[in-house]
Order: sequence, then C-alpha cells, then structure tokens
Amino acid sequence: MPARLRVLDAAAQRFVSQGYAATTLREIAGDAGIKAASIYHHYESKESLFTAVLDDGIAVMVRAFESAANAPDDPDRLLRHVRAHLGALFEHGPYTAAHVTAFFTAPPSVRTAVVPVRDSYELLWNNLLGELLPHIAKAQRPLVRLVLFGAMNSTIEWFDPHGTTTLDQLAELLTDQFLNGVAR
Repeated sequence: MPARLRVLDAAAQRFVSQGYAATTLREIAGDAGIKAASIYHHYESKESLFTAVLDDGIAVMVRAFESAANAPDDPDRLLRHVRAHLGALFEHGPYTAAHVTAFFTAPPSVRTAVVPVRDSYELLWNNLLGELLPHIAKAQRPLVRLVLFGAMNSTIEWFDPHGTTTLDQLAELLTDQFLNGVAR
C-alpha cells in the first residue's frame, strides 16, 4: 500500500479513537511505518490530513446514497437508503465514523472546509424524506433527518456487525421504528 494511503488510514483510525486534539502526527507516522516528517510529503498539515479523511468519508456516504437511489423504485426505498448509510458506516470504518465521532473536535478551519460537503449529503436525505414523507413540512425535514441520523449514527457506538444481528436486520429495525414508532 502506498505511504499516502497508509498515512490516511492511520490518521482515520487515530482521529476516531482519540479525537483530533489528542492525535499527533508522530503517532500517525508510527502507525503508518514512516517518519513523522515524511507526512509533510503527502499532507501540508494535520488539518489538511483530517480534512482528507473527512472528505473521503463523506464521499463514501454519497456513493452509498447514490447507489441506493439508482436501484429500482419500490416500497423499501427508505430501507435501502438506511442500509446504505449503515453499510458506509460499518464497511468503510473510520473514514465515515470520523464524521460522527471526531468532526466536532476538529478546528474551525477543518469544519469550515468540510461543512459544504456534509450539507450536500444532508440535502440528499432531506429531499428523499420530502419525496417519501410528503406530509412533513419542508421546514421540518432537517429535524426529521437528524432524528433518523441520530439513530443510524449512534449505532457505531454499540452495534457489533459480527454479532447475531446483521446490518440488514438493523436497517429493517431502524427503518420500521422511524416510520412506525416503537410501540404501535
């Protein structure tokens, strides 16, 4: 694996496990098997490295959303998108998880650089929810999306994808609870 990708992988792991402030370039370099100064050959700063991790993570999320959107229309459209989001979180590890666990520990310059990309992903969801749930007022869609995102994103803290419940089953449960509530 090229050094640049080893650095990116190591950084993603560290940022998720330790947060931005507690992670050092020396630790990342050690994990990547290079000297700390060599990181600057690939990234100009810790901020640019974290921005690259976050950019790659949101790109995975967008590709997953688009893949779900390109499937044929059927009544399980929301389920496909929930499964795609969960798949991106669990199948692409720390790159996507960094948006959930480490984004708010980033310096303002990193958040400012990444927010427009995150906003575009959130808009995809707002539009999807508007299509699927037309009775929800447009002004309420961001809040409804946040409720769903909260349920999906919090799973990285407790869900074991190697346990007895599969990602497909988790997606079905979250989608059903979102649409129908916990107690019917």
